Amino acid sequence: MPDLDLSSVSAAAGPLQTWVLPALLGLGLASATGLRTFLPLLMLALAARFEMFGVRLIDQMDWLVSWPAIAALATATVAEFAGDKVPAIDHALNAIGYVTRPVAGAVAAGSVFWGVDPAAAAIAGIIVGAPAALAFNAAQTGVRVGSTATTAGFGNPVVSVIEDFLAFVTVMVAFLAPILIPIVMVVFAVLVFRLARRIRDRNEPRPA
Repeated sequence: MPDLDLSSVSAAAGPLQTWVLPALLGLGLASATGLRTFLPLLMLALAARFEMFGVRLIDQMDWLVSWPAIAALATATVAEFAGDKVPAIDHALNAIGYVTRPVAGAVAAGSVFWGVDPAAAAIAGIIVGAPAALAFNAAQTGVRVGSTATTAGFGNPVVSVIEDFLAFVTVMVAFLAPILIPIVMVVFAVLVFRLARRIRDRNEPRPA
């Protein structure tokens, strides 16, 4: 792929295409990595590979669209899906996620800032991606702890399936309408808060 004059590309695209839309797309991808480490990266790789949704990656992330990388991500995604349905293993994945998911979020977010130089893209990825992934992983922890306390872990697989769905939907919204990502995040935050409160209320002893 020929080298691009990134300053010319950025000037031609304007701040909306260069910064705003990539930031919103990256925010959606990173938020989803807070729930599932590998699914958003797999969906990003497939979208870039098949040139869907107008997704473009920085040149330094071209390896992500290779078939070996896609196969590895698919395998990791299936393993994470399966492991997250098993009580105890799900908590271990969540604990490990405090390290892996912010990294995945930063990588996913930084890779879509294709109109800026690699250093700026990396910094933008860290600023946008890492906090979003960490916040969603922390919210997941709260819900899982409450579910384990109230159902002895038997309700965790149901919660896990809901999280699978939310992660997938978040990525699709980020692809199709990134401008809606802040709204989606607010809606999810309200849902998580209400779910956590309901679990907490069930766990509190009732007065005689």
